[in-house]
Order: sequence, then C-alpha cells, then structure tokens
Amino acid sequence: MKAARIIALATALAASSGASAQGVGLRVGTTGVGGDIGWWIAPTLGARIGYSALDFSSSASSSDVHYQGSVRLSNLSGLLDWSPAGPFRLTAGLVGTNNKLDVSATPTGSIYTINGATYQASNVGGIAGMVQPGNRIAPYLGIGYGNVAGAGVNFYFDLGVIFQGSPKATLTGTCGAAMSPAQCAQFQSDVAAERYSLERSLDRYKYYPVGQIGITVGF
Repeated sequence: MKAARIIALATALAASSGASAQGVGLRVGTTGVGGDIGWWIAPTLGARIGYSALDFSSSASSSDVHYQGSVRLSNLSGLLDWSPAGPFRLTAGLVGTNNKLDVSATPTGSIYTINGATYQASNVGGIAGMVQPGNRIAPYLGIGYGNVAGAGVNFYFDLGVIFQGSPKATLTGTCGAAMSPAQCAQFQSDVAAERYSLERSLDRYKYYPVGQIGITVGF
C-alpha cells in the first residue's frame, strides 16, 4: 500500500537523522486514514512524521454549474509537539499536500449554463477538470492531547488548520460535433471564465480544518 511505503520512508528518514523512533500512532480524521512515527527531542518537545490518505466522492457548485467528482486526499506531515502542561500540547509544522478534486460538470436537464450562456447538452462533448490546493507545502497550527512518543498504549487527538492557500482549478471543455467554429470558440471562452468562478466558489477551503483521533503505542 502507498501509506505503508510512506511510513517506511518516514522511519528511514528518522533513523538517518539520528532520531530514535519512540512510538507509533494510527489515526483517522479529516485528512484521511493514516499514522505517525514520533520521538522525543527534548523533555517537553516531540517530533513526528505522518502520512494520511482517503478517496471519496463529492460535489461542488459555482454560480452556474454543478459538478460531480472524486476527492483524493494525500498528506505527508512533519510536526513538532510542545507539551508544557502534561499531555495537552501545541503543534506546528508543515504538511505536504497532494490533495485533489477531479470534477466533471453535469447539465441541468438538457442544458449547460456556462458563464451565463446556455448550451444544449447534446452539443457539448463534456466539461471536466481538477482542483488542487494553492500551496503544495502548507503550514499547520493546532492543539491536541497525547503524544505519539508517550509510553504505553494511549489515545491522541488533533484539532488545527492547514493553511493550504486558495484552491487552483483547471477546466477543459470539449466541443460537440454539431458546434460551429464560432460556437466552439465562444464555448471555450465561457469555460475559461467558468474556471475562475469555480475557484472563487472554493476559496473558503484555503483553510483546511483538521480533526483527527487515534491510538498510540510507545516503546
């Protein structure tokens, strides 16, 4: 599995950096299903490397168009956990985001409305694209309870935000065989304008909420 390969890579990175892994965690939450490898670097300061992933179906809408799509979450994180008061902690670090939303437009009845213009669905070959975060490497800030490197079997949770930036979209429209060259050119222009509309409708996702809970095993 891809997650297993990433965790194996994280273990190798920890070993090569001279850090001794002192615990592992398995977790589930808004970034997907994944795990962490953690170790102490100071009495109240821990470090961890983690990976999470998940695929699921979703939908999105702009002012004119409804989209069906599939979400693929893939996040590789490097975090520092500061625990000045027992198991409660502050967390900061970086998340490598390879999240994406593959979308395809769906017509309303027998028509598409693109940038305010209407097109017969039978004359349109298709409209599809992809949405990704603006930042492929994004800062993370959060709070939590429990440390991956803690001794024994425990639980841990995280609440925070990934500052992934305003999403960027690509969108491609395919002209149907019945379209004239002039109609096709106008259609392509409207699809280009629709791309900006889709980005604006998803701008609220530039702050990705993180909520996750898991179990740790400390060595």
